[in-house]
Amino acid sequence: MIRVLIADDQDLVRLGLRALVESEDDLALAGEAADGLRAVELARRERPDVVLMDIRMPGIDGIEATRRIVADPDLTGTRVVVLTTFELDEYVFDALRHGASGFLTKDTRPAELLRAIRLVAEGEALLSPSVTRRVVREFATRPSRVLRPHPRLDALTDRERQVVGLVGEGLNNEEIAVRLVVSPATARTHVSRAMGKLGARDRAQLVVFAYQSGLVSE
Repeated sequence: MIRVLIADDQDLVRLGLRALVESEDDLALAGEAADGLRAVELARRERPDVVLMDIRMPGIDGIEATRRIVADPDLTGTRVVVLTTFELDEYVFDALRHGASGFLTKDTRPAELLRAIRLVAEGEALLSPSVTRRVVREFATRPSRVLRPHPRLDALTDRERQVVGLVGEGLNNEEIAVRLVVSPATARTHVSRAMGKLGARDRAQLVVFAYQSGLVSE
């Protein structure tokens, strides 16, 4: 059973998400929060598998709530999916940087949302390639961008650095395989090794590392 916590300050949004979660046999509602502080409190008490986190909420926003949840050593099994109104919400990258496992727009179809919850619960990152490319490009081209190379970056082989850059562009394993002319299994292996060397929580963190380390191709 996958336990889901819903955090959104709009009553109708919470109602819709709750109805969707409760309609599935393998999902269970772990609680609802209308503000960020309550979301953190419930997460610590209920230890859900997945938190659906709105960005703009009173108290503390979804980014700070995400940071607190991800930083809590008792919540290592909890994954956060950020819900945003716009694909290029200026806060999406900050949410990923603070540990969100992915993001969804609020107009996502119900079937896709359910699939996303299950994927994230299994430890996968939820990163739409096209949206990821646009988000990273938006932030990577800002004049104020400051590179902060990962301290373990030198542990990567040249091929692994290349693969992390491609993950940062939003490519999935199959697309990476085509770009590098290798098998999808080989691409998957490179991604897994890079995650291990960099201590990445999931694929979403690789996107952040790629951006901060200057590995994203423009």
